[in-house]
Parts: sequence; structure tokens; C-alpha cells
Amino acid sequence: MKQKTNNKKKRILLIGTFFILLVGWLLWGNLTIGITHYEIISDKLSVTFDGYKIAQISDFHNAQFGDHNAGIIQFLDKEQPDIIVITGDLVDSNRTDIDVAVDFLAQAMQIAPCYYVTGNHEAWIGTDYQQLEDRMIAAGVEVLHDEVISIKKNGDSMQLIGLDDPDFVDGDKTVQESILKIKLSDLKLKEGFRILLSHRPELFNAYSTTNMDLVLSGHAHGGQFRVPFIGGIVAPDQGLFPKYDAGVFAANGTTMVVSRGVGNSIIPIRLNNRPEIVIVKLKSSG
Repeated sequence: MKQKTNNKKKRILLIGTFFILLVGWLLWGNLTIGITHYEIISDKLSVTFDGYKIAQISDFHNAQFGDHNAGIIQFLDKEQPDIIVITGDLVDSNRTDIDVAVDFLAQAMQIAPCYYVTGNHEAWIGTDYQQLEDRMIAAGVEVLHDEVISIKKNGDSMQLIGLDDPDFVDGDKTVQESILKIKLSDLKLKEGFRILLSHRPELFNAYSTTNMDLVLSGHAHGGQFRVPFIGGIVAPDQGLFPKYDAGVFAANGTTMVVSRGVGNSIIPIRLNNRPEIVIVKLKSSG
């Protein structure tokens, strides 16, 4: 009888320990943020931009990591990027808080110039979007609406292209790839290294067939729940087991980096999918 009692206590202890560890893992994986570093090598990149560092923030969704998002700002300050890019869904259409978004960007602007493109949630907030954009511009953020600008350094330049989310034009998923291809073909692009900021990774074919060199994207939230050796489970507009969930993808000379993002939206919790800041370092092979 005593042996059975001891075995029962051990089982309860093991179950309790497992539960505590699981809760701790979930809290750590949802309430802390990490940094993922990538190095992109290209013979089209001028040696002037060798070592150029880009910080990417995607799918912010009004997230808050510490007071005034100090948890994110401290990481960015430590990395000292040359530019910071925001690849859509800065706010969340279900709980829009423009103050949180602009407060974060105002601080980020003190670290490096910030460039922003819209995501689907910006398209979904309707008339509130204009207020968000006006306040971003007032804070010094450059908002890119289907346009290309030059990033200059020591007499050399590379092209930075920003696309609006296709939901601003048409919510029909069957035509969105065509929409982006038309937008890119209408831009007057020059020879040289091209960086594209576009929220939607599932439209990679549009990017890889229009001669983009580097694409920075988000939207997939890392697949929300990640399984080792398999990847993400579900992503917006890709469904189950998304192909473009997180990390680096390449085709036709185009490299796409997909951020797992910072915040959450419809599904409020992540599993094995810690929020991330992406740091991309450019390397010239020329």
C-alpha cells in the first residue's frame, strides 16, 4: 500500500513539474523577444554597402514589450542598424492603438531612419489609417506607397522599394499576385541592388519574377505554432503548413526573408515561435 502511495506521489510530482515547465516555456516564448541575424551576399551590391545593417520589424500589432516598448528599443539600440524597416501590420484592426504604434516609431527614429509599408490590418482600419500615416510622417518615418527611393552612401546607391498591401486595392486573393506584378512593372527601376518591402510572403512568385534581389516580408507570424523539423502550422492566406512561414527563401536570383513578427492578432498565443526582430547584414561579393 505504501509503495502505491509513493508511486502516485511521484506521478503527481512529475505531472506538476511538466505543467510548470510548460507554462514557463509558453510565457518565455510569448512575453520575451529575440533577434535573428541573417547575412545576404550579392555580387550586385556595391562594396560601399558591404556590412550595411537593416533591422526589420514586422507584424507589430500594437505589441508592448516593457514600458514604452523598451524591450524592443534596447535591442535596436544595441544593434545600431543603418536603417529600420517596418513591413506591415504595425497596428491591429481588432484593437487599434495608434498611440502605441507612433510612440514606438518615434523612439526607433532616434536610432536610425525608419521606412514603412502597409499590411492588411492597415487596410482593414479604414479611415483611421490616414491618422496613423499622418502621425508617422510627423515623427519622421518615410512611408512608401508603391514607390522606389534611393538609399545613398558615399556616392553609391541602392534601391528601396515599398509596396502597399494588396487589400487596399482588392481583397480577392486570386488577383493579388497580378496586382503586385503590375505595380512592380510600373515602377521605373534601375540596374543595381534592389530591396523590396512587401508584407505578403505568399506572393513570392510576383517578387522572384520581377527581378527583386532582396525581399523583406512578414504576415505569416511564423506559422503561429511551430513543430520541430516541420515548421509552422497555420498562416494567414497560406492555410495549414505554410510554405513561406519564416526564414530565408530563394528563387530566380531573389532572396526573401520572412519575419516571424513581433505581435499576435486573431490567435493570441504562440508555441515554439518566439517573437523576433530580424537583422539583415548585406555583404558584397563583388
